[in-house]
Amino acid sequence: MTATSGRPATEQDAPGGTKSDTVAAVVRQWQAVHPDLDTGPMEIIGRVNRCAALLQQAEDAPLRRAGLSRPEFDLLGALRRTGHELTPGELARETFSSGAAVTKRLKALTERGLVERRGDTRDRRVAHLRLTDAGHELVDAILPEQLSYETAVLSGMAPDEQDELAALLAGLLGRLEGRLGALRP
Repeated sequence: MTATSGRPATEQDAPGGTKSDTVAAVVRQWQAVHPDLDTGPMEIIGRVNRCAALLQQAEDAPLRRAGLSRPEFDLLGALRRTGHELTPGELARETFSSGAAVTKRLKALTERGLVERRGDTRDRRVAHLRLTDAGHELVDAILPEQLSYETAVLSGMAPDEQDELAALLAGLLGRLEGRLGALRP
């Protein structure tokens, strides 16, 4: 907050026109220690990581009220939005999760009566998963509330800023998804 206005500080409020968030402070510290290094990438990657961490810490209120974690809702959502049964492997790919994590979450969701398994008639090692009526109803009840919550989180940004940020993040994500293997050491 600024001392005079009572509103959150912005980059225009910082002395000398520098950004005033926590990542900016880290970048300034690294620049003091290593003035010869370009710390520009930290300003993007650091902020993306910090935003993700803050969003995770806050958790998603509608999901929490329903007794679901974000990864559990992602599994339920994948089953709902694809509109057909999925195998655990397909769910892992849809939700960017490990097989072990999917198995653990599916166990809990099955015990709650939200997901049901059906064995494959040709290969008993394969399971097909689908939402139960209760799972379908829960996803459809939570989604509008979750979207409203996410809208509130982004409400400090103008619609055109949100569109611009979405486009920039889509470009970054597309590059990372396409080249991630090449970027690993």
